[in-house]
Amino acid sequence: MFKTILSAALAAPTIALATPPQQVAPETVKAIEAVAYDYVDGQLEGDPARVARALHPDLAKRMVKTADRDETLPLRRMTKDELVSLTADGALKTPKDQWDRQVRVVEVDANIAMARVETPWFIDYFHLGRFGDRWVIVNALWHMKPRQAAPAN
Repeated sequence: MFKTILSAALAAPTIALATPPQQVAPETVKAIEAVAYDYVDGQLEGDPARVARALHPDLAKRMVKTADRDETLPLRRMTKDELVSLTADGALKTPKDQWDRQVRVVEVDANIAMARVETPWFIDYFHLGRFGDRWVIVNALWHMKPRQAAPAN
């Protein structure tokens, strides 16, 4: 039995891994980063147009919720329209001197990519798609960072 499983495993086709960003054309990485910065900087500026242009019309933005008696695997869900509306309301508007954000392209493979965005308040993982020459965020899974306690006096 073990020999059969081992033989099958060795005969299985090799899976090609996605291309790491360092092996992708620099202009592709910059284009993906630009979309991620439109998303995060647009929110920090309170610029709904900037956020909207970074998002696919059918965006699925989700956050894992810790507990919900009505759902087995609870998620907080948000659409593109909801995110753009929150941005217009200034939900995350922040003075520029307090911006501390990073974008890292994690993988690129053909017309899809994954990126990570971090601010002092949250972390987002994006799935992006390339439509013609344009990259947009299709899915976002995020979580709030724990708030740091104020220093004791």
